[in-house]
Amino acid sequence: MATASVHPKAYRGMGMEGAVARWYDRNTRRSLPEFRQLAERLAALVSPHSRFLEVAPGPGFLAIELARRGFPVTGLDISQTFVGIARENARREGVAVDFRLGNAAAMPFENAAFDFLVCRAAFKNFYEPVGALQEMHRVLRPGGQALIIDLRRDVPMRTISHHVDGMGMTALSRWFTKLTFRFMLLKRAYTRAELEKMLAQTPFATKEIRQADVGFEAWLVK
Repeated sequence: MATASVHPKAYRGMGMEGAVARWYDRNTRRSLPEFRQLAERLAALVSPHSRFLEVAPGPGFLAIELARRGFPVTGLDISQTFVGIARENARREGVAVDFRLGNAAAMPFENAAFDFLVCRAAFKNFYEPVGALQEMHRVLRPGGQALIIDLRRDVPMRTISHHVDGMGMTALSRWFTKLTFRFMLLKRAYTRAELEKMLAQTPFATKEIRQADVGFEAWLVK
C-alpha cells in the first residue's frame, strides 16, 4: 500500500460530485454498447478469473460489464458521488464490483494485487499523473497489463463535434458537451510527446501508444 504523500487535491479542474456526476451518469449511459465492446476486447486478452482494477470508473459501466463476464473487479474513484452511483448501478445489474473511494496517486492496495488495470477518459484529470502511473505499475503483478484510454490535445474541434454528435444525446447536452471539450477537456489533455515523457519516468517494461479516434490508447506491461 502506498504511503507517499500526495497533493490534497487529486484531480485537475472541477470535481465530479453531486449534480455534475449524476448528469455524467445519465449521458454516459447512452454509450453502453461501447463499454460492452471494450469489455469484450479486454476479456479476450486475459485468462479466466484474472483480477481487474478500473481506475476512475465513474458510474461504473465498464467495471460492471467486466464483472458480468465473471471477472473479479475493483473500481477506485476520487468522487464520493460516483462511488455511490457505481455501487447502485452494480446492485441494479445484479453483479458484484468492489467500488472504493481513493486517489489514483496513492492507491489503497497491496503490491501486485491485479492482473489488468484500465483507466478510461480520466488520466488527463489526475493532478499527479506520473505518481498515478507509478502506482499503476506497483499494483500490477509481474507481467500484468495496463490500458489507458484518453483524449489527445491535438484533436481538431471539428472531429470532436462529429464524435459528440454520434453519442445520441439531446441537443442541449451535445452543446454543453462540446463546450466542455473545447474549454476544459482539451486543455487538460496531453500530446503523445508529453505522455511519452511521463511514461519514461516509470519502470514499465513495455510502453506502446496507439492513436485511436479522438484519443490514444497506451498499452503498458509490467
